[in-house]
Amino acid sequence: MEAYISLVMFAVVCLALMLGYPVAFTLAGTALAFAAGGIIGGVFDPAFLSALPGRLFGTIGNTTLIAVPLFIFMGVILEKSRVAEELLTSMARVFGRARGGLGISVIVVGMLLAASTGIVGATVVTMGLLSLPSMLRGGYSPTLAAGTICATGTLGQIIPPSIALVLLGDVLSNAYQQAQLSMNIYNPKTVSVGDLFIGALIPGLLLVLLYILYLLLHAWLRPASAPPAREEPLPLRQLFSGLLPPLALITVVLGSILAGAATPTEAAGVGATGALLLACAKRQMSLARLREVALNTMQVTCMVFMILIGAAVFSLVFRGFGGEELIHGFFTQLPGGALGATLVVMAIIFLLGFILDFIEITFVVVPIVGPILLAMGLDPIWLGIMIALNLQTSFLTPPFGFALFYLRGVAPDSLATGAIYRGVVPFIIIQLLVLAALWVWPALATWLPAQLAK
Repeated sequence: MEAYISLVMFAVVCLALMLGYPVAFTLAGTALAFAAGGIIGGVFDPAFLSALPGRLFGTIGNTTLIAVPLFIFMGVILEKSRVAEELLTSMARVFGRARGGLGISVIVVGMLLAASTGIVGATVVTMGLLSLPSMLRGGYSPTLAAGTICATGTLGQIIPPSIALVLLGDVLSNAYQQAQLSMNIYNPKTVSVGDLFIGALIPGLLLVLLYILYLLLHAWLRPASAPPAREEPLPLRQLFSGLLPPLALITVVLGSILAGAATPTEAAGVGATGALLLACAKRQMSLARLREVALNTMQVTCMVFMILIGAAVFSLVFRGFGGEELIHGFFTQLPGGALGATLVVMAIIFLLGFILDFIEITFVVVPIVGPILLAMGLDPIWLGIMIALNLQTSFLTPPFGFALFYLRGVAPDSLATGAIYRGVVPFIIIQLLVLAALWVWPALATWLPAQLAK
């Protein structure tokens, strides 16, 4: 009976979040309230709470998570210093003379910006402010422009190096060790954030390629919806000055991880320093702007870590009520074994993506279901990429997708909400196709990490 209290607690948290209460304090407050009630009712062992200080200290002292504020700092600098805007302008001059060229520029720049920020809302808002007016002035169909920007903004879930993969990799690593200990493997293997970065490369680039192919096909079938740009080509020197520095920065950050020369945390430090130097070289950095960047970085970082602390309290109380054993029993009795259980988890995560951000799902849901699925023999890298792609699709799906709301907030009133909804449908289909391909061919995520590990 006590185990079902954990499900009630989970439902109360979801309801409170839908009502708009702060995520971190909702997670911790609800869990502590249920724990207090359970102690009074004699159905919760207070000894579970004694493990809380050690768990919180271990969370805050986790060196892997140092990459989070560094990647945030890097992304905010690229945005505030107009480096991203200049990159978009330069890329548009490269591809803009072709049909659909401006849309391709938006996808490529959005991919780079999404990789550096890793936060869906920041990328969609930035690309909406920078790209949407240009695409509409250039004669692009409102539905195509809105769909391209929304879909591009969600690429931060899967394109490395991204904050989403950093957080997911850390959680999956802990879940993988728990799963092995539950199978009496006392020298457990680990999965690193770098492994997840490498595993995400092929699915992420495949997704970007299919986006571009769809845009080219749309422009070929309906030329009036994606006309060529009218701007004259940039001089070669100006073109290189806008394109090469940010591309080189992201290549160094990602390349150092793939080559094994740096950990994700070290690469994040290089990226943050490189972005700062790049902004200074372009004379786009002042003390006032640096202060703004630091404040934005601190705000987002504090949000992430407060949610992490709240999730740690929630998961501890959830386990204390026996919720983990209840979920484990449910999944082991499902037909289809590990794949059947994975299908159910993916459906649940997809629906939760309508009301929870990736941070909450990563810290609340994945620690509960991850050890169970991994104990069934699933590959942790494959599972991580599946979860990231699944959440990316959820954030894009009407009527509750986060990316749609973010674009609606910065789009002009002349762009109807229905046009935004219609515009994302083809991109949702593309993401579902990539998700299905990853389900059928897990090697899309696991082959490259295995090769680089040799």
